[in-house]
Amino acid sequence: MYGIGATGFVVGSGLATLGSPEMIVLGLVLNSLATVVTFVCFNAYVLDYISRIDLGKCETLRMFYSALGWTVGPVLGVLLWEWWRPAPFVISGVAAATMLGVFIFLRLGNGKLITRAQRAPVNPLAFLGRFLQQPRLIAGWLFAVIRSCGWWAYVVYLPIFAVENGLGETLGGTLLSITNAGLFLSPVMLRWMQKHSVRSSVQTGFMAFACLFCTASLVSAAPSATVFVLFVGSFFLILLDICAGLPFLMAVKPSERTEMSAVYSSYRDVSGILTPGVAWLILLVAPISGIFAAAGAASLLAWGIAGRLHPRLGENRLKPVPPLQVERQVPFPET
Repeated sequence: MYGIGATGFVVGSGLATLGSPEMIVLGLVLNSLATVVTFVCFNAYVLDYISRIDLGKCETLRMFYSALGWTVGPVLGVLLWEWWRPAPFVISGVAAATMLGVFIFLRLGNGKLITRAQRAPVNPLAFLGRFLQQPRLIAGWLFAVIRSCGWWAYVVYLPIFAVENGLGETLGGTLLSITNAGLFLSPVMLRWMQKHSVRSSVQTGFMAFACLFCTASLVSAAPSATVFVLFVGSFFLILLDICAGLPFLMAVKPSERTEMSAVYSSYRDVSGILTPGVAWLILLVAPISGIFAAAGAASLLAWGIAGRLHPRLGENRLKPVPPLQVERQVPFPET
């Protein structure tokens, strides 16, 4: 499945290089499907090969190494598009082919605990019942959905707010690139998280995000201040990218890793549908700044849920045994 997903990236990029609108749309559809497939498989491999204690480090490294692509990619893509329109898709296809080649070289196969099915697969919808029976999984999934909704509010509605208030059409894209560069700070955030706890980190991220986005809505009469406050809030979204997914990943049972990885990946689609729908309802009765307040309110809800996490979640509970203390043998005095 991972090979099929990576191949979908290559084929989709190849179709987009043909240049016609139909082929570009078809290529983007294949890329979207490939993203879902590879994301589910990637999470399954992470849960199979990486211990619970190292999941935080794994997420940090993933964010750190993706920082260059997220920072340079949007700007470079536009420049290459203006120079030669197939260029961005050629680079994307080559990168996907390299990813597929590295995957084949690593020979991860079915994994350690993920094995080939010996019987007819169970209906995927049947695992929704198992998911709904585990509060920790529900909480972790809600964290992912609310965090993703926050990114939607920042990436989509901040540029619209800037344009409506005369701050320019390029401000939103510029701030997004700077925010993406903040991914390079992920090792620093990991070090801070290790000094505290997963629960404390998740609560800090959601509380700061809630306060800043609600403040941005309150000061919307001053557009520059609103944009600045939202920009600061985006760095706490990066913190949540590192730590907010850990409660779900750490709560998954080994026997359900593949199925729950598929359930977890649905947060992207849910947030992608939920955010525009809620935004449409808000805009019927309030200005665009109301969307920022709604995102802050949802984050406050996540903060409350995070308070119910175990305080030692993510810590290594198997502490080394101290060396055996042997009493010094004092010889009998000579008589």
